[in-house]
Amino acid sequence: MARSATLSRSQRLRQRLAAYRWQRVGWLAGVSLSISLALVLYLFGAEDHFFGRLFSAFFVWFWLLAVTFLAVIPFIGWATTHWFGSGWSGKATPPAKRRAPTPPASTARPAAARRSSTSST
Repeated sequence: MARSATLSRSQRLRQRLAAYRWQRVGWLAGVSLSISLALVLYLFGAEDHFFGRLFSAFFVWFWLLAVTFLAVIPFIGWATTHWFGSGWSGKATPPAKRRAPTPPASTARPAAARRSSTSST
């Protein structure tokens, strides 16, 4: 904890981004884009410039989704934890430790005495 307090925000961000597997993200994004474009080409063909218009719309939609899942959602998780506290982030907090109740030392009466004082007959 002390180590992260000495680093600035930009340095911590650089460390986190450097530790991320960007090559895997690039491959997944590329394969997803290729398969999606091949499916659209197969279904709709390339005549009437349909594919060009669809490509530009799909490209924008694809990157909006990518930015949402790779940047916005992790940022919201970080912000709720760091700005509003751990209660907002939904992380389980350890329960407060309670002291075990101590039985009264000399006030315990025998069971027979208790029964006779509470019975009406």
